[in-house]
Amino acid sequence: MRREVKYGLIGGSVALVAGVVGGFALFGGSDESPQEVRSADARGGDKPKVATGPLSAKEVHTTAQGFLTAWQSGDAAKAAGMTDDPVKCKAALEALAKQARFSKVALTPGTPSGDKVPYSVAAQIDYKGTKAAYSYRTATTVQRDKTTGKPQIAWQPAMLHPGLAKGDQLQTGEAEAPPIKAVDRNGAELTPEAHPALAGVLDSLRDKYGDKTDGKPGVELFIQRAKAAKPADQLPDKTLKVLSKGTPGTLKTTLDAKLQSAAERAVKGKKAASAAAVKPSTGEILALANSPEKGFNMATQGSLAPGSTMKIVTSAMLMDKGLTSPGKKNPCPKYVTVGGWKFQNLNKSEIKDGTFAQSFAASCNNAFISHAKDLSDDDLTHEARDVFGIGLNWQTGIPTFDGAVPVQSDAQMAASLIGQGGVRMNPLNVASLSATVRAGSFHQPYIVSPSLDHRTLAKAARTMKPSTLSGLKSLMKLTATSGTAAEAMAGVSGDIGAKTGSAEVDNQKKPNAWFSAYRDDVAAAAVVPASGHGGSNAGPLVRAILTAG
Repeated sequence: MRREVKYGLIGGSVALVAGVVGGFALFGGSDESPQEVRSADARGGDKPKVATGPLSAKEVHTTAQGFLTAWQSGDAAKAAGMTDDPVKCKAALEALAKQARFSKVALTPGTPSGDKVPYSVAAQIDYKGTKAAYSYRTATTVQRDKTTGKPQIAWQPAMLHPGLAKGDQLQTGEAEAPPIKAVDRNGAELTPEAHPALAGVLDSLRDKYGDKTDGKPGVELFIQRAKAAKPADQLPDKTLKVLSKGTPGTLKTTLDAKLQSAAERAVKGKKAASAAAVKPSTGEILALANSPEKGFNMATQGSLAPGSTMKIVTSAMLMDKGLTSPGKKNPCPKYVTVGGWKFQNLNKSEIKDGTFAQSFAASCNNAFISHAKDLSDDDLTHEARDVFGIGLNWQTGIPTFDGAVPVQSDAQMAASLIGQGGVRMNPLNVASLSATVRAGSFHQPYIVSPSLDHRTLAKAARTMKPSTLSGLKSLMKLTATSGTAAEAMAGVSGDIGAKTGSAEVDNQKKPNAWFSAYRDDVAAAAVVPASGHGGSNAGPLVRAILTAG
């Protein structure tokens, strides 16, 4: 068991080819053939059984060759009939001509690797007389039909283009939104070349706000993304080829190019890390960064246990309810049992006669867990939502996961007090926790002014009691100056406060490191998964952002 406790509960044919260019390149031959398994029947005769086992090289190359030849010839029905999902495959192949405007398709196979066959696709795109050549590489997999034993193509959208996922479509036409020239709060242009970590964010901003600028759309080949079940999971459309350029419209964001660069430098080189910064007095998002730069935006869409950074919320709740205060005796025993589960501090440490301030600064878990008996199952959920805005429907301007603190009971409720159990957040959520303390009330984070689209920002139902707010600020300042955050915050001047966290994850040797802090009117948070202690691993990232401001 650890102070950041591990408790075991975390838990017709389509006209694709009007004048095909080039011939089809055949695969190399093979003498191998599928093995047919035979066995004697009751009268001693031989009866064929369904072929089983791995596919032979000949089966792979013959099947892939047939599929690609049919596709290239424009016979969508024949090609689709060689897959395990003829209906979806035929519709997708037909869409390449009707929606993506592909013609003169030429397919060139590469060298098979086992059951996987790579190939290149070269096509001409023709939209109302605007033409462009387009080529790319993708692959298909050949598998054995479990019923017939015959080889067949395993249908996947990525067979048609590597960027396609389920429900996505390739489209060529006037772009759904004009391109944008995104600028930061001071007017500095933000480009994916200068800020690679913002590439996905800029795509999302174009999707949502491009038509609200003075720009004009061009003609593009793009991936039209399937609509996600949850707004937080929505991916932006992706431009693949520009046939005619549009006119960019200027879009002002709340980002700060200086802080954005600092955040990107801070996470760069780490196998995985994310950071976010906000302006406490307004909620404006100042920086977002992820490593790796491309892919999932963990900073705003991640859903991870926040570990002891959750103690910011827990402490506010305990003080609001009059259960403790910074100077009040609040022992942190070695062991506390809740709901049949025994919680143990890191290295069996304890603070026998210490104050709540000492336990907060040392991030001693059982000082918080020991209060589980004094709480209702939904107390933490209400505090997180009603005071800190966690779980409300944030309207930031880009897809976000807005945190979750579910109602739990017994051991899981106790674990939630220290940011484990079912509690889930990302760096933007955790930065907002510190921002709420610094400002004295919750200001929903946003990246584009709500005045642009007249959206309503989420509002918390209430604020902390004045005594709770002053007490929480003193706790976070003590932690920044002489507690677990002191090393990372050493020499940082101004009005400061911080909280460290490390969250245990099942089947992961090292915990996820968290750090959340504020300095004057900048609040930031970072997570470095599977790295260890929050102060030494995530702390330097947050410090870099705060000092850059």
